[in-house]
Amino acid sequence: MSDGTRRSIVAALSEGPRAVGELAADLPVSRSAVSQHLKILKDAGLVTERAQGTRRIYRLDPVALVALRDQLDTFWRRTLDSYADLVSEETPPHPEEGT
Repeated sequence: MSDGTRRSIVAALSEGPRAVGELAADLPVSRSAVSQHLKILKDAGLVTERAQGTRRIYRLDPVALVALRDQLDTFWRRTLDSYADLVSEETPPHPEEGT
């Protein structure tokens, strides 16, 4: 998901299933590049595909997205908890200047 093109593909698929050609029409990359990004998303389990005639239709896997969301929520919760702990630690007072 760190790649901008993959984020754009996920955003487009969040609106509904699409074929490679439909996705490529809205992106500044080739159809081949879109296929490569879809393969990465499919290998990660975020996207599924089905044949419809000679085309492949891609859609987001809602179960995988829920799992990803849970992982991200856990990561951010831990990060914010660590930050709160750091902020709440007592820091030694700074000596007053000129005294």
